[in-house]
Amino acid sequence: MKKDRPITKAVIAAAGYGTRFLPATKNQPKEMLPIIDKPIIHYLVEEAVNSGIKDIILVTRAGHHIMEDYFDSHYEIENSLKESGKTKQLEMVRNIPDMANFIYVRQKHLPYGNGSPLLAAKSLIDDDEAVVYMFGDDLTLSKKPVVKQLINTFYKYKPTAVIAAQEVPRKEVVKYGIFKYKKYSKIPYAVEDIIEKPTIKEAPSRMAQFGRFVLSYEVVDALSKTKKGKGNELWLTDAISNLANQGRTVIALPIEGEWLTTGDPLNYLKATVKYAQQRKDIKKEFNKFLKATVR
Repeated sequence: MKKDRPITKAVIAAAGYGTRFLPATKNQPKEMLPIIDKPIIHYLVEEAVNSGIKDIILVTRAGHHIMEDYFDSHYEIENSLKESGKTKQLEMVRNIPDMANFIYVRQKHLPYGNGSPLLAAKSLIDDDEAVVYMFGDDLTLSKKPVVKQLINTFYKYKPTAVIAAQEVPRKEVVKYGIFKYKKYSKIPYAVEDIIEKPTIKEAPSRMAQFGRFVLSYEVVDALSKTKKGKGNELWLTDAISNLANQGRTVIALPIEGEWLTTGDPLNYLKATVKYAQQRKDIKKEFNKFLKATVR
């Protein structure tokens, strides 16, 4: 693989059922739930585009056409905004389809697991290129986009994979893939192994993997040969860990910024509050509301 080839594609996994948000997700994907005034998926696309990505591959399932409609033009609302003289809103709506080149893939009949969306997009990834992979329910807040941080590290060290990492409380290691770093390595944050959802006693560190990756095609190919693992699911972690055990260079990069998951209602609300703190137009009044409401 030509590891100096520019990274221009991002695969976003958005094929889940969002069962923890029922009934809100009965007829819409979880990734379309709003964080203030933009759906979750919009923030992911922005992060990718601001990192130099040109092609966004959205892996969806049946019933997710609302996501495709969102990133398409909408003549009726555009015409209504134009006639009403709402030029700011018109420009905002018109810019959405132009953010990137959008490609939609259905996950279809693949094993359950976080590796399956990547396999669904395999035919769209050349065997000499690396690709960004993003989980559709993970958000980040950072001055430099997290995807850009990973891409820069990939260009510098030319590893097999770069994975975003963030420290979590000891009691939460059971929820994530946890990294075991090499004790002696010329490459910073080189990984010896990844333990998927270990017990607290088994966890080799508190550094957790979350849904941002830059992966060489070697990882995509290895994933297609990986057997189902814990919980009878297809884990991307297993494919990457196998490659690390074979001597391939895998980097788990502690990010500059903050990872926010929206995978359950409580963390979704926390993420909404965090994003509200970034908004100069609502922060002051929102904080007054919180202060008066929270006891």
